[in-house]
Amino acid sequence: MATIVERQPGEIKEAAPVGGARPRSSYWPFVVPAVAVVGSVIVFPWVFTVWMSLHEWTVGGARRFAGLTNYLRLVSDERFLTSVVHTFIYTFLAVVLPLILGTLAALVFNSRLPFRGILRGLFIMPMMATPVAIALVWTMMFHPQLGVLNYLLSLVGIGPQAWVFNPLTVIPSLVLVETWQWTPLVMLIVLGGLAAIPSEPYESAAIDGASAVQKFRYITLPMIAPFLMVAVIIRTIDALKSFDIIYAITQGGPGTASETINLYLYSVAFAYYDVGYGSAIAVVFFVIVIALSLLMLHLRQRTKWTDVQGGA
Repeated sequence: MATIVERQPGEIKEAAPVGGARPRSSYWPFVVPAVAVVGSVIVFPWVFTVWMSLHEWTVGGARRFAGLTNYLRLVSDERFLTSVVHTFIYTFLAVVLPLILGTLAALVFNSRLPFRGILRGLFIMPMMATPVAIALVWTMMFHPQLGVLNYLLSLVGIGPQAWVFNPLTVIPSLVLVETWQWTPLVMLIVLGGLAAIPSEPYESAAIDGASAVQKFRYITLPMIAPFLMVAVIIRTIDALKSFDIIYAITQGGPGTASETINLYLYSVAFAYYDVGYGSAIAVVFFVIVIALSLLMLHLRQRTKWTDVQGGA
């Protein structure tokens, strides 16, 4: 027997099958595999890390519950506090320099340059190299006697520099490597923002006699501000957890002059085998990363598209 369904304009009614109610579809078979993967790969390791941070546990020794002892130990650990300072200095420089240079590069490549497609391709090549290979190349370039950087400085009458072998210059030297590798990423993000700006505001500004600086200040910069904020978020998170380049070039040296939280965590957990204390460092570092990420996302939400004529 056929089922008769009455439909009114703008109304959809589902006909029930003859002989009983229509069974409800279940989506759990599709959700369970993803939940299981996330739980086993992300949730469980972090829960286990928090649990280990509450114990005094050295590899090969007995495990003993210690409560918050490991966290209280961090407050008086001068090496950990110094590594926090190094991490923030490194992150700040590794965000600001690529942001400035990447924006300038985007402005240059957005102009009508001959062969700009080829030049763009050459400019983004450092971003595609592996960090360890980059570290090995720059280690040779930083060599005080045989490095090409000191040779280039000698051509302009500047004496040789210690670069990564001087505690005062080691972090700026590592930031130089980070800047060289990731400035192309910022350039690509800002270049996308420049491509989205219509030409009419520039034409109106040219009629009003605006200079190039005024066009950048009142048209370009407000329009690409959201793209700059995206670049800041990506670079901040990436610079905070930087490990491979620093470890491959300096191993945190000379002494502990370039030791960031990541490197100190590695030393505690895999050199001194203090798993409990290393887990506490990992938890604190995770909290720092989450806090800065939330701050960056909050600033991103407040960075809105700006009408070049003064509206919002």
